[in-house]
Amino acid sequence: MSKFKQPDVEPLNEPLSPKISRLKTVAFQIIASGSSSIAEVFLLLPLDVVKTRLQLQSNAQTNGPKHYRGVLDAFAKIYRQEGANAFWRGVGPLLVSDTPKRAIKFVIFEQSKPYFQSGSVPSPVSYALAGGLGGTLEVLLQNPFEVVKVRQQANRKKKLHPLRVARNIINEGGFGFNGLYKGVTTTMARNFIFHIIYFGFFCSVREATPAFNNSVIEFLRNFTIAYAAGSLGCLFSIPLDVAKTRIQGPQPVPGEIKYAWTYGTLSTVYKEEGAHALYKGLLPQVLRVGPGGAILLLGYEYVTEILVKYFN
Repeated sequence: MSKFKQPDVEPLNEPLSPKISRLKTVAFQIIASGSSSIAEVFLLLPLDVVKTRLQLQSNAQTNGPKHYRGVLDAFAKIYRQEGANAFWRGVGPLLVSDTPKRAIKFVIFEQSKPYFQSGSVPSPVSYALAGGLGGTLEVLLQNPFEVVKVRQQANRKKKLHPLRVARNIINEGGFGFNGLYKGVTTTMARNFIFHIIYFGFFCSVREATPAFNNSVIEFLRNFTIAYAAGSLGCLFSIPLDVAKTRIQGPQPVPGEIKYAWTYGTLSTVYKEEGAHALYKGLLPQVLRVGPGGAILLLGYEYVTEILVKYFN
């Protein structure tokens, strides 16, 4: 028997069976993406909290017990000073938003792929553009929850209820670009860059490499490709993620807007803190998004396979 075989799981670059109606296909995609996102949120949110704290920390804050010298130091100080619950700050907004936003992303990815194809078979460019479109449009739902989450994670004193945080944001800036949609263009730019790399790399590399007959090795192959895709996406999009966090988070001087728009924020951070500051939070972001991306993509596919098998 050959050591290679086609994957048992229906890959992202192949459509579901033509026997399944379009409505049922979309329903399967929504359920699969939502269930995989819940697992990713609970397992990896502590890394997101650490990333946010590191990104909000400027060079002016170099001393004192609240300064984080790195990822491990941040974990230790957050635990000692605020308790274990602090690592799950922002879980409410994420749980509420992640299932529908992931559904939007995967459904748009699957449904838009044919429109970016130049032939009968998807190309790396079609994967990248479909992924970029899905990742960009999900921000329309995601952004208000991101603003609330960043504010929650930035608070070191006490746990704030997300509805209270949202109410404060609305009172300060309303529902638009100064309030719940603060930093929306930066978030869109970050998501577009991340997802064109993420989906383009993952789908193309997995399609170009043979699948293994051994299920464990095959899982590791998929996991490795997904981890690499997420890590590459982080590397190129992290400066925009830093800008997004600075714009959406509390300003250094209350009442004074220092970080307002993408280019201005990137320029200010570069001039005041150096190029390395644009990569703050890269390690926890890679540690979170790498396995997180693998959980999302593989969970999405395996759940889709189960749904097709039992409900087709």
